Amino acid sequence: MEQKVLIASEKYEELDAYFDENNIRSVLLVCGKSIQFLEIGNYFDRLKQRKGIEVVRYDHFQPNPLYESVVDGVRLFVEACCDSIVAVGGGSAIDVAKCIKLYADRDYDDKKVYFPDRDIIPNKIKILGIPTTAGSGSEATRFAVIYYKGEKQSITHESCIPDTILMDAGTLTTLPLYQRKSTMLDAMCHSIESFWSINSTPQSREFSRTALKMILNHMDGYLSNDREANAKMLEAAHIAGKAINITQTTAGHAMCYKLTSMYGIAHGHAAALCVKEIWAWMLCNMDKCIDLRGCAYLRETFHELSDPMGCACAEEAAEKFKDIIRKLEMAIPEATETEYEMLCSAVNLIRLRNNPIALDGDDINMLYHRILRKSNFPVS
Repeated sequence: MEQKVLIASEKYEELDAYFDENNIRSVLLVCGKSIQFLEIGNYFDRLKQRKGIEVVRYDHFQPNPLYESVVDGVRLFVEACCDSIVAVGGGSAIDVAKCIKLYADRDYDDKKVYFPDRDIIPNKIKILGIPTTAGSGSEATRFAVIYYKGEKQSITHESCIPDTILMDAGTLTTLPLYQRKSTMLDAMCHSIESFWSINSTPQSREFSRTALKMILNHMDGYLSNDREANAKMLEAAHIAGKAINITQTTAGHAMCYKLTSMYGIAHGHAAALCVKEIWAWMLCNMDKCIDLRGCAYLRETFHELSDPMGCACAEEAAEKFKDIIRKLEMAIPEATETEYEMLCSAVNLIRLRNNPIALDGDDINMLYHRILRKSNFPVS
């Protein structure tokens, strides 16, 4: 599917055209509560009056959204006779919207389990994604994450990718500094992990390389809330999302999920803490390569990765990433031995299999001890 990308104008004329061209009369608006502070929120508030399009708002979900939120969203879509979905928000909002799209054409029954044990049947419900953070890249991927009975479920299907997205740099202006840093780091980790993934391709590497260069070139302006830099970071996160749509993520993401729930830190923050230690460790453990293209290929991969990082060699690139985390002052939790055991047992094995260097239980335990050294905490 060729995804259409719209760039927001001051009055969102391109959204008016999108609704007209697709004959849309009733929209399920899946959005975070922060939409009330954004100009895009005003657009949807006025849409019925201006164009007669019903807007059914749905914001009953949380970060790390639950299965029940999808079921409620499906019920609302069906009962309100919506004919399309618009997702405005970060990764959670877009993931919920993608799951609603996958199941919203079925007869609603809140006693049915829509996933993970039901086949997905593609439908023609249109979904428009409007990311409000430059991080997750969810608007570009076939993946969605939902928690069912306390367990993380990765839903995967090509048909859930939004057919159209709107890039609106104005949505980033109210983003708090900590979320700004964390989402940027998530996009950066996507670029890095995708580059060395065993599933990498020439196309995915080009996406990774482009995104990583854009992130580094516009980091200072983005952190200062410069509008042009915001637009570039939004684009970079989207391109990084296209990279992981091909390759998926690796050990950095496999090991970060429990950090987020256990210590209350943002996903991108947790991923970056993991990647900064895993990267350096992998450079010293090439003999454990599991990429079928071989150890020489993997060494060259790490060398090539140093170029978009603006470095001369692989070791320098890994150290530069560590330095970025230090300069951003990303706090590091302190773990107890019991917590180390919990973290080791919660590693996402699917993501781990994409890593080019094999990790056993002892490696994972050692890495968590490197990742979680003593530090001031909590996050400020």
